[in-house]
Amino acid sequence: MEANFSIPQNGSEVVFYDPTSSRVIWIFLVVVLSITFVLGVLGNGLVIYVAGFRMAHTVTTICYLNLALADFSYMSSLPFQIISIVMNGEWLFGWFLCKFVHMIINMNLFLSIFLITFIAMDRCICVLHPVWAQNHRTVNLARKVIVGTWTLVLLLIFPHLMFLTTVRDERGKVHCISNFESWAATTEEQVKVSMTVSLISAVTCFIIGFSIPMIFIVICYGLMAAKIGRRGFVNSSRPLRVLTAVALSFFVCWFPFQVIFLLVNTGNTETLNNIHMWVNPASTLASLNSCLNPILYVFLGQQFRERLIHSLSASLERALREDSALNSDKVRNLSLQTEDSEP
Repeated sequence: MEANFSIPQNGSEVVFYDPTSSRVIWIFLVVVLSITFVLGVLGNGLVIYVAGFRMAHTVTTICYLNLALADFSYMSSLPFQIISIVMNGEWLFGWFLCKFVHMIINMNLFLSIFLITFIAMDRCICVLHPVWAQNHRTVNLARKVIVGTWTLVLLLIFPHLMFLTTVRDERGKVHCISNFESWAATTEEQVKVSMTVSLISAVTCFIIGFSIPMIFIVICYGLMAAKIGRRGFVNSSRPLRVLTAVALSFFVCWFPFQVIFLLVNTGNTETLNNIHMWVNPASTLASLNSCLNPILYVFLGQQFRERLIHSLSASLERALREDSALNSDKVRNLSLQTEDSEP
């Protein structure tokens, strides 16, 4: 059985044709994405409930709340993706949902990494400048930064949405893809515009949506380790432990897709033939990241036996709670200790 798979993900319509492995990949994608949808809706929904309604709004909780909102929004796009996979790439939901669903898919990548970077920078500021953080690190300031982040993401994905539309093929089936007919007069010009837009999209995702934020995260960890002077504090601090797991999870899930996405849009025909079989598995792995964060919040909050005794919502509340070591008295003590140890 031959099948044509089309997995729209983060600014690209990736298509490959493989008669030998198509059935296995089809089943794999549907099963994994279905499990991701169920776990993601339940987990992120619970995080939204706990962080939004059960906990005091702090800088940390509103960051994780917005991260859960981004992941929950992405979960809402999975049923459309699954149905499109089952229909061999055909889009049944019209022009508006074509743009709206892909807007959510693109937003998730940028919002997730930007929010993780902001949390890392916030932790770094608390360690490096505890007194300033105690006086100026406010919820209102954090909300303004997060609103600015949402706005920046919308601006980044807007160009892609301009080209995205529904197109009917020669067999009468409708697909949700980028169309450049109105932007170029001839077929040759359309191909050039398509290649240019795809290249810009791939480079933007890899540099702005992955590489630069990950560099900032690594720098923040390096500065915190240098300032604190003893790595045990970083390892024992629950919020830093949760942040580390969330950042590593994002890197592991998204790095393969980012590399393949970049190669697909910058490589030659020989390169495409060698990597096309990895496109859909990498895309599915990237989707899996959106359901992992709530699991990490719980499993890193306390030991396994304790989690069996306490409710899941209580575990999430403890995992997302502000680090007590960053409260005013202990922060000042930490600052004095680090300053006394410096030459």
